[in-house]
Amino acid sequence: MIPSWLTIGIAATLIAVGILKLNTSKGINWFNRQKRPPWLTFERLIPFVWMTIFICGAWSAYATWEAQPGSLRSWLLMAGYGIVEVLIMLYNPAMAWFRSLAVGVWVGAIGLGCGAILACFVFPQSFWGGILLLPYLLWSPVGTYVTWVMDKINNPII
Repeated sequence: MIPSWLTIGIAATLIAVGILKLNTSKGINWFNRQKRPPWLTFERLIPFVWMTIFICGAWSAYATWEAQPGSLRSWLLMAGYGIVEVLIMLYNPAMAWFRSLAVGVWVGAIGLGCGAILACFVFPQSFWGGILLLPYLLWSPVGTYVTWVMDKINNPII
């Protein structure tokens, strides 16, 4: 029997890798050409922030699963974790496909909303599972705001 922590880690990795394959070099180049706000001095740290968020998210899913392993509620919560991860991972490909930072704002906002709803359902089952979702819930509005500002800089209203 595969341990639950390993199953969760494999599932999270497969979702991330699968969606990352949707990125194109043209889309990545388009995003890299977008102007950034002058106060965005921490951009090089963002991958480390996201790595921390993903580790906390997987650990949260594990803690939540272990609180009631195999229950219908746990399975539904795992689906919620999957949905939130898909939304997080779709941020870059969706912006690139539509060549629109506004799409990124929407994906970020929807992800934050889904993450908040997930946390509301996780906390009663696993306090630590809920606590481990806080890094995402704190960072997601920052990332969404940065994207919103970038959209305003790159698409000024005439």
